[in-house]
Amino acid sequence: MVKQLERVDWEAEEYVVRDRNAGWYIGLFIVAAGLIALSIWQSWWTFAILIALCVIVILTSNLRPPRKIKYKLDTKGLTEGDKLHKYEEYRAFGILKEGAHYSIILIPKKRFGVQTKVYFPETNGEAIVDALGMRLPMEDVKLDLVDKLVNFLRI
Repeated sequence: MVKQLERVDWEAEEYVVRDRNAGWYIGLFIVAAGLIALSIWQSWWTFAILIALCVIVILTSNLRPPRKIKYKLDTKGLTEGDKLHKYEEYRAFGILKEGAHYSIILIPKKRFGVQTKVYFPETNGEAIVDALGMRLPMEDVKLDLVDKLVNFLRI
């Protein structure tokens, strides 16, 4: 007898807010100014503009608070806001703990597919793992190099 998948609903922020003090912003400006100075000295005008745009994007994204997104797990898949991630698109899932935050990592079947990362409150953890475990195998997941770099730089 196949156990029926129960629906699990929760709400979570779209990303983890990282603490940044004045030293972080000063460091950002020093690195950016150094790279822009180097690029102007070497006449790499496009690179100088790219660095300036990156700093603007980082600063504006840091000022915007994360949105609260509604999630739903049901027989179709994981719904993130209005977007449905079907189970057929993924080969496995894993649970990752980053400090006090928990996230689901959906691992795509496609070789160059992008992983889907969704945060959830600890109180919903068991129901989420049970619901996903009925449809996908669970694998150990670790932060990849890019995620480690993003966490280290607190971006």
